[in-house]
Amino acid sequence: MKTRRDVFQAIADPTRRQIIERIAQGAMNLNTIAETFNSSRQAISKHIQILTECGLVVITQKGRERYCEAQLGKLNEVSDWLEQSRKQWINKFEKLDHYLNEIKTKDHGTK
Repeated sequence: MKTRRDVFQAIADPTRRQIIERIAQGAMNLNTIAETFNSSRQAISKHIQILTECGLVVITQKGRERYCEAQLGKLNEVSDWLEQSRKQWINKFEKLDHYLNEIKTKDHGTK
């Protein structure tokens, strides 16, 4: 059974984030990408495979070379999730602030 990968898995690894940053500047061939890391070509190929499965990279063949191109639209899933999470935390902190103000007001009323 093949596991379904998502954009969060892609960005969880620092090497994959660096690959995305590099190819976001423009398409790069696999050899060029591999040469910029202190990892084996096989390890970099696995990272690129994961990025492809997540929909963040598309590989195109140009002659004998294979080029990786960034598809950054999928990163909107991350920003959407972060925004939703941010709203939830703001709401929780506002409730806490309100509660602490109530306690403070009650404390001043009893003294």
